[in-house]
Amino acid sequence: MAPTMVVVEFQRLAAEDARFQGLSFPHFIEKAAPLQLLPALTASSRLDAGEVAALSLAVERQADAVLMDEQAGRAAAASLGLRTIGLLGVLRDAKEQSLIPAVAPLLDRLEKEADFWISTSLRNIVLKSAGEIS
Repeated sequence: MAPTMVVVEFQRLAAEDARFQGLSFPHFIEKAAPLQLLPALTASSRLDAGEVAALSLAVERQADAVLMDEQAGRAAAASLGLRTIGLLGVLRDAKEQSLIPAVAPLLDRLEKEADFWISTSLRNIVLKSAGEIS
């Protein structure tokens, strides 16, 4: 499930940012708005509107985990007792479930085409956990 605010953010990026052109938000992901934004999150200047909506919705729906890559968002999730998973974890899990054949080519594309920065040590951890390096 994705907050409508995140979908709007994604659509704006797809229209304005060359890295996102041609992408569309996956149709199979349910969209919803939280009934209310958590006051502790809205008071934070470190979180953007999409992160506040995602965390509020995750608490409201008692989500198993929340997709969050940004450090401030991950810290806020931890303070709320939420488990986080980032994009790299999603890719690792997709490989584990045989939804994709390999993680490494996707990491390469993220770095080259989307300017997604991945440290060498993190890349190695992800590839090791995906069984692509020893």
